[in-house]
Amino acid sequence: MATVTADKRLSDEQLIEVLELVKGADSVELKLTVPESDHRSTIAALGMDPLDAQIRQVYFFDTPELALNKAGVVARARRIQGKASDSVVKLRPVVPAELPDDLRASRNLGVEVDAMPGGFVCSATLKDKLGPTKVRDAILGGKPFRKLFSKEQRRFFTANAPEGVELDSLSVLGPIFVLKLKWTDEDFARPLVAELWLYPDGSRILELSTKCAPAEMMQVAAEARAFLTGKGVDLSGEQQTKTKTALEFFASELTASA
Repeated sequence: MATVTADKRLSDEQLIEVLELVKGADSVELKLTVPESDHRSTIAALGMDPLDAQIRQVYFFDTPELALNKAGVVARARRIQGKASDSVVKLRPVVPAELPDDLRASRNLGVEVDAMPGGFVCSATLKDKLGPTKVRDAILGGKPFRKLFSKEQRRFFTANAPEGVELDSLSVLGPIFVLKLKWTDEDFARPLVAELWLYPDGSRILELSTKCAPAEMMQVAAEARAFLTGKGVDLSGEQQTKTKTALEFFASELTASA
């Protein structure tokens, strides 16, 4: 991942790098995390209705030392209110042009550039849909974790995980509860998404995002910035990574209880 600059602006070198990555990506997601002190004011300013939010329960799998995270690999399973569950194996950072041809051709693979104030990262994600009870059954029933992942995902995991780290040997990190809200605003031309991650210690991360095609990134980024600024949303706060924060929290719990 590119280093996040103090002034939240990409350097010329970073801009050249992200534009090159975007050429090979399938999509771009523009993200902003809102300072916790501004959560209530931001929710009010953007007219978000919490009762429209969808509940999600997210489980991560890693070693207590976060060996996967250090190698840029994320293994995750997710329960979603009113929808099928799913699992993900993600690798980041990646350079799209360097991905194997057979992997790049998979209909289950998504290559996306996440861009936020002062930084960006390109990731390759393999997703698989699961039955509505499969994640809960595996976690509570002690079933092998590999059963949550397709053969294609398992090959991707093996190719990128540190040597000797296997899915069935991983620890469960979580769950963490997430509220996800999708809505539209008459002053912005595309759908908006808010995710509120609720950590067990009472802390929260509120992330706002919108997606666009790679060719639209610069225009949509300017439009989103103008829209949020016009609503009084602070764009200068420290940007937090939801997954990293969750992994570090639950790993510290494992270490403390060992």
